[in-house]
Amino acid sequence: MSDVTLARPWLTFDLGRDMQILSWAINRPGFVTARRIVWREVRNSDLPKGMDVREWLGTALQSQGHSDAVAFLTSRNVSFFTQSTAKIRRTTAHCVATVGLSNAERVGSRVDRQAQDWGTINVAVRLNSGLSQTGLIETLSIATQARTAAILDAGLALPTGLATGTGTDCIAVAALKGPQDYVGLHTDIGEAVGAAVYRATTLGARQWKSDVGSIQKRETGHA
Repeated sequence: MSDVTLARPWLTFDLGRDMQILSWAINRPGFVTARRIVWREVRNSDLPKGMDVREWLGTALQSQGHSDAVAFLTSRNVSFFTQSTAKIRRTTAHCVATVGLSNAERVGSRVDRQAQDWGTINVAVRLNSGLSQTGLIETLSIATQARTAAILDAGLALPTGLATGTGTDCIAVAALKGPQDYVGLHTDIGEAVGAAVYRATTLGARQWKSDVGSIQKRETGHA
């Protein structure tokens, strides 16, 4: 797991070589080819109202030599990143995650989160298996399912029910190009991705609840 470098406010996941990546990240979303997935920790003062966030991030990435990277933004302290590797026969999935739940939501409803820091759940997964774009789409869906299962199991209660994620989550999945189209839950790839993402997200949610969540509960009288 030595492919992850922490240099706060940056966290860098070096994939080891150029890989195809699918995400909805703020920098280089969609289907792209890149070697790195990076996180940039921010505070409210970094992003004043009216700022062009994409332009600001582009300049920041350029200063680090990361212009071609897929990039996340989070107010979660990136020092608290978690990671997990799952190996199922010949398939290995490596997940790196940062988990902040300050703007947690239950899918299908919304809570007023104005004037709060937004922690965000950001998940990156690297596979050693070759996938088609179709396979990459299904892998993204499984990573999302595993993220949701982990947050549900964390049991964060909201006025609308148990949280299923946050309002600003982002997930990126990376794999070599290959012919594999189908990677459902019955496959080695689906099992490995699900296990790695679930464990990394669960660890991150526990960390958040033990530090940030406990502070918020004391200050507001509720989680």
